[in-house]
Amino acid sequence: MPVKAVFFSFSFILFTLGFFSCSKKIIPAVSEVKIDSILIPKIGSIDSIKKDTLVSANVENLIENPDLKLRSEELNFNYLKAKSKVSWKTSNNQDNYTVDIRVKKDSVIWVNVSVAMITGATGLFTKDRMQFYHKINNEYFDLTYDSLSVLMGFKIDYNILQSLIVGNQPFKKNNSRVIRENDNFVFKQEEGQIKIDNFVGPNRKLKKLLVSDEPSNNKLVMDYEDFSTINQLLFPFSSSITLDVKNKENQIKQTIISIKYSKVELLDTPLQFPFRVPEKLLKK
Repeated sequence: MPVKAVFFSFSFILFTLGFFSCSKKIIPAVSEVKIDSILIPKIGSIDSIKKDTLVSANVENLIENPDLKLRSEELNFNYLKAKSKVSWKTSNNQDNYTVDIRVKKDSVIWVNVSVAMITGATGLFTKDRMQFYHKINNEYFDLTYDSLSVLMGFKIDYNILQSLIVGNQPFKKNNSRVIRENDNFVFKQEEGQIKIDNFVGPNRKLKKLLVSDEPSNNKLVMDYEDFSTINQLLFPFSSSITLDVKNKENQIKQTIISIKYSKVELLDTPLQFPFRVPEKLLKK
């Protein structure tokens, strides 16, 4: 299993595409990470996903109500647990994986990547850094988001990754320039030299995300589809990511990642996020 495969595991981790071709390892402060969950009072029932009829809002209501027009509808949750099938395709190769995801909102993201029911890699993303243990290759990586952002040419942090998993708008600004395109609203934003277009559909959910880095001409396009309800909230069961990034030879290389969720749960019950690294890798 290629090391880079882990990070797209939820839709967002495609940014690590180039990074995982590196062999450099950074020694972390601990050899084992265990997150102690905090019990959060229940605010609703715990339901597994059912493919219910899409609940949509009237587009004209968005036009008439400025408060609605300036934001997409967020997926609110305490804990999320999901299982997905991920396809990773480049011009030279195509791989398929099963990816299990666990999220504690605004705190930690855990992923487990497997092939034929055999775990190949585990990743842990906290507010300040990402850690990744590639079990098959016996490799360990530990990076801050600043380091990862420099490597990839895109701004990456925990909030962006979490938003991409659940289909929320990654860059939250109230001063977005808003235009209407057919039945969609497009929220145009800028983060330094990064331009972001958020396409929000009639259901008030993020339908498409376009991120362009002007200096490098790197581009990310993410499409969300197959919205169904969980606990009366909409969740995108399918998403696709197209990543165009320049390599060292200044050539644009395209990667296409397709994600299909087979099960998603929004929970109030705390989850565990087990992540262990062999001691011998920490001494390198």
